[in-house]
Amino acid sequence: MKPISLATLGQFKKDKHKFATITAYDASFAQLFVEQGIQVMLVGDSLGMTVQGETSTLPVTVEQIAYHTRCVRKGAPDAFIIADMPFMSYATPEQACANAAVLMQAGANMVKIEGGSWLCDTVKMLCERSVPVCGHLGLTPQAVNVLGGYKVQGRDEVTANQLMKDAIALENAGIQLLVLECVPTSLASSITEELLLPVIGIGAGSGTDGQILVMHDALGITARPPKFAKNFLAQAGNMQDAIRLYIQEVEAGIYPSEAHSFE
Repeated sequence: MKPISLATLGQFKKDKHKFATITAYDASFAQLFVEQGIQVMLVGDSLGMTVQGETSTLPVTVEQIAYHTRCVRKGAPDAFIIADMPFMSYATPEQACANAAVLMQAGANMVKIEGGSWLCDTVKMLCERSVPVCGHLGLTPQAVNVLGGYKVQGRDEVTANQLMKDAIALENAGIQLLVLECVPTSLASSITEELLLPVIGIGAGSGTDGQILVMHDALGITARPPKFAKNFLAQAGNMQDAIRLYIQEVEAGIYPSEAHSFE
């Protein structure tokens, strides 16, 4: 596989070529994903729940994300790897820069941070210091205690308008990718059309430029999967076929269907 860059993803958006991404936490799965055609992977703080057995992502540390990023990079040398900035690791722009350096040196191509326009100064500082940034709006798991649970966001006019404003502000500040999680399909489509950068959805309908799933959801390992998840292994004979099916359905616009989306 040729090395993937932000320019590649930007061209995907221009060409209206939908792309599939997935979380990865170790070298073996990273290699398996690459061999089936996955070009972008997220070393997510979801590892707190999927790998460590925690009840939220909050206990995950920068050092743990860095460790798993090194593992994934070894299994997927040419993939585009996004690393999550854990809870309270970017509370100030200066703190964000110090912690982002650790993740970039571990092998990440980009870091991901959760939150709206309050992060604009942080985004600017990171980008000025050669750290590409992926934003994350909608359901932001690190804010679970503020949100009162894992709930769909942007269902009323006020919050929908705020999400659009935050997305535009973050793009103007310098983010080059955006993840939208658990927002209504129509809102996600509107944000995707408004922004020049690629938008990756998870529980955000089929109108985004790309899709991402937690690998445990895609392979039917999660005991209580969210509504937007689909067990591709149930339709395939093995994990390799399951990942190829996931890619094919995303590219064809089959997944996510209405059954995996919110209105």
